[in-house]
Amino acid sequence: MGNRLSKIYTRTGDDGSTGLGDGSRVPKDSARVDAYGTVDELNCTIGMVLACEGVPPDVRETLTQVQHELFDLGGELCIPGMAMIEESDITRLEQVLDRFNEPLPPLKDFILPGGGMAAATCHLARTVCRRAEREVVALGREEKLRPQASRYLNRLSDLLFVLCRVLARASGHGEVLWQHERRRKPEPSAD
Repeated sequence: MGNRLSKIYTRTGDDGSTGLGDGSRVPKDSARVDAYGTVDELNCTIGMVLACEGVPPDVRETLTQVQHELFDLGGELCIPGMAMIEESDITRLEQVLDRFNEPLPPLKDFILPGGGMAAATCHLARTVCRRAEREVVALGREEKLRPQASRYLNRLSDLLFVLCRVLARASGHGEVLWQHERRRKPEPSAD
């Protein structure tokens, strides 16, 4: 990168456009910018999870690897035609997900966001990941994209859900279960 980032402002975006990695310019509110911008937001949110106390080392290692892959994905989305996310990245996510999920008890109820700061922040990352996936799908309707981008985000959101469960248990707070019974209406009286 060298001197490439030595000057932070360029004024070239003052007209509402931004430069893509291939040098072309697009509106700042284009579907492509939305997609890689939300991938960047997701990466930041995962950084917030990593900043929480008590994140187990294996979760920390996994999320750090994911941050690097998200930077790769952002590059792929910022440079039309670029290929950075591979099938092996998706397969690795599936394997890691299975490893973290295997010791967890089966789910019988929906889980609410919570379970300690790390778990709650991971739930936030999960929802940002789903939004990034929706935006990549929307971009794919406008422009040709490789399917690996949306598939990676789909697997990542599943992994983040499992990590929410792991983090809630590791914190000692436990999972916050949705209390679906609280809305049950009393039986009508026979008066």
